[in-house]
Amino acid sequence: MHGVPLTERVIEVVRRDPQASALPHLLPHVNVPWVEGGEARPMAEEVLAAAVFPSGRPLPPSLRAWLAYDTSLLERHEWFTPDGGFAPRPLDQVVSDEMGAFWGTEFSWLSGHFPECFLLPGGSDSRRILAVTEPDEEGEYPVFALDLDDMPYLGLMYPGFDVYLADTAGLLELGKRRTYTDLIDHGIYGPRMRHHAVRCFAGEACVEYPFEFAPVYEQLYPGRGEVIGRG
Repeated sequence: MHGVPLTERVIEVVRRDPQASALPHLLPHVNVPWVEGGEARPMAEEVLAAAVFPSGRPLPPSLRAWLAYDTSLLERHEWFTPDGGFAPRPLDQVVSDEMGAFWGTEFSWLSGHFPECFLLPGGSDSRRILAVTEPDEEGEYPVFALDLDDMPYLGLMYPGFDVYLADTAGLLELGKRRTYTDLIDHGIYGPRMRHHAVRCFAGEACVEYPFEFAPVYEQLYPGRGEVIGRG
């Protein structure tokens, strides 16, 4: 199941207990309710009908379905401007805001590829980021895992907001994750993950620090690899 049908299943679960924590196992001591105050705040129909990202890219179907139900979860993660428009940040700005300016600078070489990013609930030392890129066949954009715990890392975690929501709600039996990128080999979601891998990381599932030695560095940052090599 993908896209809107999968998102609608999540909404059915959340409606039963809107104030339940979205992250009960990951962050049991932090209150991250699905719906703030227990009363959903949908985006106005006429606003949602015309909504696109600032780049002009369309909203993924799953996000459109979720916003028709509630905006509060994403509002708490700085998705919107004061007047209700979308407020994406380039990747390096998200990293700076969440992890500190030093690491934001280290990720700046990727910001041209990921200029429209949105923070999602999830992770303790790590973060989840929706990146508006080329959509997959479901019209969905990838969700990345950002982790600085050992070596700084950015990798594909979910093929879209739809699968992210469903896994967060405990609807998918994906088993214990060995790595952030496990779903790239999944029987159902693997093809979508591999599509994003080609579009986002030149076929790789992730990039790791030190980035200049990553196999995809020269492809994602043309010319810079030659300078590093001569240095």
